[in-house]
Amino acid sequence: MKRKIISIDEEKCTGCGLCVPGCHEEAIKIIDGKAKLVNDVFCDGLGACLGECPEGALAIEERDAEPFDEKLVQDSIARKKQKDTPSQHSKSATQNLNVMSQAGGCPGSAHAAFERKAQAIPGKAQAGEQSSELTHWPIQLHLVNPAADFFRGKDVVLAADCVAFASGNFHVRFLKGKSLAIACPKLDTGQDEYIEKIRRLVDEAKINTLTVMMMQVPCCRGLMQIAQAALQKATRKVPLKAVVISIQGDVLSEEWV
Repeated sequence: MKRKIISIDEEKCTGCGLCVPGCHEEAIKIIDGKAKLVNDVFCDGLGACLGECPEGALAIEERDAEPFDEKLVQDSIARKKQKDTPSQHSKSATQNLNVMSQAGGCPGSAHAAFERKAQAIPGKAQAGEQSSELTHWPIQLHLVNPAADFFRGKDVVLAADCVAFASGNFHVRFLKGKSLAIACPKLDTGQDEYIEKIRRLVDEAKINTLTVMMMQVPCCRGLMQIAQAALQKATRKVPLKAVVISIQGDVLSEEWV
């Protein structure tokens, strides 16, 4: 029978795995570094996974395919859960790893959100061990998905790659309670894609504010130019802050623009 079903352009697919958790029927898997439709009967053709692909490799087509079988889907998911359920004593230790590995492919590209807990050991921060304030993964702008829940309605920091290394209190002062993306305006390619992703953060994720953090070196100013170009294309308006960090880690300027 002819029906609507997912189509995957393997030339565009990078194997990032973001589409896998977006398919609730588990019809997509990463095989040999590419997203594959593992069984026609698992795909309902509704396209819930389409918005998860940052490369535009997914589409809906109409072709001959076996009918969607919800019972087979549920049976398959139940078997997988039974097989993958960890013992009680190992659940907490493997929680973050499981979240990142479910998408298959490169774990570094799989998206994950996690909660930050209060400092568990009294005096630990004073001893020089500061907890991370990072709430999600990945953070590199080429890899982030603007539709991810951890960006929706959030204050977002867009930081140059070197900022966190130069600024000793980056996590406490600038990152706490915010979502993060990083980029290098001098070395990164595909900056038109950066502009589009930031536009989507503004228009689709409806972020609250955008803070651009740059080093004092002239080439780093390109990050602000990328952000401003994105905001000009966006239909929504959000407050934009510029923060400049010296190569010795001092805050040279911090202002809304």
